[in-house]
Amino acid sequence: MDEVRLNKYLSEAGVCSRREADRLIEAGRVTVDGQTAKLGCKVTGRELIKVDSRPVDIEPGKVLLAYYKERGIVCSTVDQGREHNNIIDRINYPVRIFPIGRLDKDSEGLILLTNDGSLVNTLLKGEGAHEKEYEVEVDRRISEDVIAKMEAGGLELIEGRLSRPCRISRRGEKSFNVVLTEGMNRQIRRMCEYFGLNVLSLKRIRFMDITLEGLGPGEYREIKDSWINKNVLKN
Repeated sequence: MDEVRLNKYLSEAGVCSRREADRLIEAGRVTVDGQTAKLGCKVTGRELIKVDSRPVDIEPGKVLLAYYKERGIVCSTVDQGREHNNIIDRINYPVRIFPIGRLDKDSEGLILLTNDGSLVNTLLKGEGAHEKEYEVEVDRRISEDVIAKMEAGGLELIEGRLSRPCRISRRGEKSFNVVLTEGMNRQIRRMCEYFGLNVLSLKRIRFMDITLEGLGPGEYREIKDSWINKNVLKN
């Protein structure tokens, strides 16, 4: 690999954040090939790098996070370090991660993030038909006829592409839950607009059997390896 700053290397290896790496280096707790490291030094990864006398593992294991995205947070990795509302900067996880799919800026709720591209492919592939559940509130009463048509699918929400059947349960005159098994861009908003409804709030509450339970806005929890082994690696 090309030379990178030591603090970046330690961050990407999952040891700590760059800021914490600088503190460790300043404290003399990091060595490179037996020599005490200095701030700003660069490494290639071929060196023997230790923190508190323990070798750094340059291959972090699989990471899968469940995160409660707040409204206004952008699910993009493009503007890291420049946009205060970027999801990656907001979480500030010590290993490089990226979101699995997206929630648009005006939506909130559950989104998964990982450091492993194979998890993304498995969890997003259409044939997997993984369920995603949302709470939706619209600006006026939604009729039973509209609910039935949404559930039936076959709506051309994007040119040349029809929606799949879905499940909808009413929560109130202007609110409902919907369970989707596909990832069409802005699908719920498009479905509502198709019938002249404007979405006031949209919240994802479940992905497969992962929920927001125990999470407040802006919080995350790590998904255990046992879940990954059972639901992802078996595929």
